[in-house]
Amino acid sequence: MGASVKPAARRNARQFALQAIYSWQITKENVATIEEQFLSGGKYDEEEHHAAEPALSAPQTDVTYFRDLLVGVVLNHTELDSKLRPFVSRPMQDLDMMELALLRLAMYEMTRREDVPYKVVINEAIELAKVFAAEDSHKFVNGVLDKAAPHVRKKA
Repeated sequence: MGASVKPAARRNARQFALQAIYSWQITKENVATIEEQFLSGGKYDEEEHHAAEPALSAPQTDVTYFRDLLVGVVLNHTELDSKLRPFVSRPMQDLDMMELALLRLAMYEMTRREDVPYKVVINEAIELAKVFAAEDSHKFVNGVLDKAAPHVRKKA
């Protein structure tokens, strides 16, 4: 892909990473096993949402970014949860699993991927919530991330 990363390739990577993180949260399978399932095209199928998606290995997906997000969130989920906790109005264990996956993914990007502007992280999380989470989840995700951004990003 060269030096410049295409936004669509990153968006696809986030989408697949979100699904993989969700799968990991549900199954607690080894992250390498989940990664392999996604790379081989046998990804977790959550009802109708995933019927017409591109394959993860397709050229329009930043596979390296997918791996970074998936492995980074899984390895650091405890730390990510502790960073999120002050901004979430209910106990973490009461969160919808998709909301939790989204918040972990966004917090990972905010804290570990400073090359991605925090406004992009928040916007991408909102868009993913609209597609994958419950009807008003995008509002909740937006509220949590808006409150968290100034505390986890120096320039927010």
